[in-house]
Amino acid sequence: MRLVVARCQVDYAGRLSAHLPMATRVLMIKADGSVLVHSDGGSYKPLNWMSPPCKVTEGVTEDGQVEWLVTSRASGKGPADTLRILLEEIHSDSEHDLGIDPGLQKDGVEKHLQELLADHPASLGTGLTLVRREFPTPIGPVDLMCRDANGESVAVEIKRRGEIDGVEQLTRYLELLNRDPLLTAKGAVRGIFAAQEIKPQAKVLATDRGIQCVTVDYDALRGMDDPTERLF
Repeated sequence: MRLVVARCQVDYAGRLSAHLPMATRVLMIKADGSVLVHSDGGSYKPLNWMSPPCKVTEGVTEDGQVEWLVTSRASGKGPADTLRILLEEIHSDSEHDLGIDPGLQKDGVEKHLQELLADHPASLGTGLTLVRREFPTPIGPVDLMCRDANGESVAVEIKRRGEIDGVEQLTRYLELLNRDPLLTAKGAVRGIFAAQEIKPQAKVLATDRGIQCVTVDYDALRGMDDPTERLF
């Protein structure tokens, strides 16, 4: 990522036109090809931007002023959008390699999901009752240990977003839990993979391994969304 703090003027031309008069701003050129213009206020949103893919051409105007011309790839429905940035004075210009971002992990949501499902295990399946939260195994705790109406043990792994890694994690737990004769007295320990959203690949893998997938409505569990009041 390249970060430039400069006194600049910005003009956008495309589906509409927009003008930012000369002022000190932060210019961001990201590795994905996007260009963003930020001020010191206005919350987190940029004042103007160009989404990737786009091209940045640096040059000099006839009167010797530094100019950036940012152009987008034409869509075929008209000319390419342009962002013209005139730089009067550059205060700072630096580049930083941020590496690959792992993405936002909303631990608070996942933890709260576990608490809500522990209070309402029947939302995962008719007749389910809670035995214990954070049920221990030699490789770490499974989120919920439940019992169904037949008295069989059910291990529940909870994620905010269900992906293949979560299915693999539950598979390892089930392999160890099924070695415990106390848990398997009524039959094999089965698994439930619960999440707000489950990726198609994770569903295929879970089904192949005999693991049930349950999509959880977080707002409904919190009592903020009553499905009976929906129009559709």
